[in-house]
Amino acid sequence: MATPEATAIDAKRSRSDLLTLFDVDAFHATPLQREPFDYLIVPGFLRPDALEALNRDYPEIQDPGNASPDNLRAGPAFHELLAELRSDGFADLFAAKFDVDLRGCPTTISVRRLCEATDGNIHTDHRSKILTILLYFNEHWPHEGGKLRLLRSAHDIEDYAAEVTPAGGTLLGFRRTDNSFHGHKPFVGERRILQLSWTRGGDVTRYVSGLTKPVRRLLNMS
Repeated sequence: MATPEATAIDAKRSRSDLLTLFDVDAFHATPLQREPFDYLIVPGFLRPDALEALNRDYPEIQDPGNASPDNLRAGPAFHELLAELRSDGFADLFAAKFDVDLRGCPTTISVRRLCEATDGNIHTDHRSKILTILLYFNEHWPHEGGKLRLLRSAHDIEDYAAEVTPAGGTLLGFRRTDNSFHGHKPFVGERRILQLSWTRGGDVTRYVSGLTKPVRRLLNMS
């Protein structure tokens, strides 16, 4: 059993690692938006030095689609990021910001590198998800397509409350609801993104994670 002193040291180390990777001050300074659903956009959340290292160590992914990071080869900086994303300290940031209890909630993480023309359909995410965050790794984004839009309806990609440029270490976090519609215009090419969701767990989450993308799209489970 860990001593109180060891626990305190681990907590201090975790806070230090969070500050090395993430601009926590910018996170705290950014107000939560409430309409049309709860969301948060923090440009530059991944610090510049961290973003450079993460792109250097980003997983090699040959095909479009989401992949589990546990099945990918990546460098040490990326593995450090995964460890921090799964930490209690990271969850605490979002639990406080969104006023939600994430203690004991399982996480699912997926990574992708390539975007295809069929991506970006409007959806809300599956009901097993509580909060979702997206981290964007491209250094620049000169493209019209591929910018994620937070939408007011399920039917109009042009009726959006906010548009997120998928680059520069930007963070998007949002609460999953029945009206948390989002999507983007088509883009084909390299669009580096990591998605983490805190979930309610159980068999439903495992089932959804195992579905192929066409089936998830058909059932609005992306």
